[in-house]
Amino acid sequence: MIELSNISKKFGQTTVLDDLNLKVEAGSRTAIVGPSGSGKTTLLRILAGFETPDAGQITLSNQVLFDQHTFVPAHERGIGFVPQEGALFPHMKVGDNIAYGLKGSKEENRLRVAELMELVSLDNRLASHWSHEISGGQQQRVALARALAQKPALMLLDEPFSALDTGLRAATRKATADLLEQAGVATILVTHDQQEALSFASQIAVIRNGRFTQVGTPVEVYSRPVDEETALFLGDALIFAAQVQDGMARCCLGDVSVGNPHLTGNRRIMLRPEQLRIMADHPQPTAIVSEVDFTGHLSTLTLTSPDWPMALQVKTLSQQHWQKGAAVKVTINGQACVLAA
Repeated sequence: MIELSNISKKFGQTTVLDDLNLKVEAGSRTAIVGPSGSGKTTLLRILAGFETPDAGQITLSNQVLFDQHTFVPAHERGIGFVPQEGALFPHMKVGDNIAYGLKGSKEENRLRVAELMELVSLDNRLASHWSHEISGGQQQRVALARALAQKPALMLLDEPFSALDTGLRAATRKATADLLEQAGVATILVTHDQQEALSFASQIAVIRNGRFTQVGTPVEVYSRPVDEETALFLGDALIFAAQVQDGMARCCLGDVSVGNPHLTGNRRIMLRPEQLRIMADHPQPTAIVSEVDFTGHLSTLTLTSPDWPMALQVKTLSQQHWQKGAAVKVTINGQACVLAA
């Protein structure tokens, strides 16, 4: 397990990280997600030992890596690091890239490289290729194999899939997640891609302005965000003013459960688009489709109603009967999330 306690970092007069606390259990996958400039990469570099925090403590498997008296350098931490785009050595062939840093004999290293290439699902014949002769996805697997060669207790991934095209990114992300789980290596992924974080991780840490705004499981942070900014960052969200009382919120769409009978007063609530059910040809329609933006699998419907203060835009599965001017019934599935005041 790695644990961060009260980690802070300034560059000049600018606070980049502000009193961060985080636990990552052995064998788990944590994604640190946030907008550009929020402190994600600085935190990863501090964990790797490339930067020094101003205050706090970092421990890995009960070994102190950093505190006011201790600093363990990067090469002694037992932490693997896969940077964006892999950063393979262009003057080395694939096998030599993977073997970089291994201390065994030539034959021992050859066998270890073959084992690692099998582990990351690479044909061993690629060992004799130059890095520019293999695909982007294969290069990322080589970088992962090189990091795994050192048998790290923790793997750090710095937006490693961002340079890949959409289809390859998803496949490489899934293969990487499966591999790290199989190897039992705790992993921290830094990304600005919300969907990538939600699909990859068992724990999400949302960072904004150098502080964690929320840490929890992907389902928790997506369905119960702590505030409006976090809700909107993690995906499409519908935010409404509502009067909350006795476990119900009354908003322009009607009454919706909030699950907590102790919340009262004028609040703001959040629904995810998939919680709205839109029905055509209903005998009691509540809205009109004023615009349809078709994008293939999904369409964005602009809905209007005289009972609503403004139009509502909802992404939903595309259907042939979504036509401009159609009368529809809008209902809500599940509970709304009451956002922090």
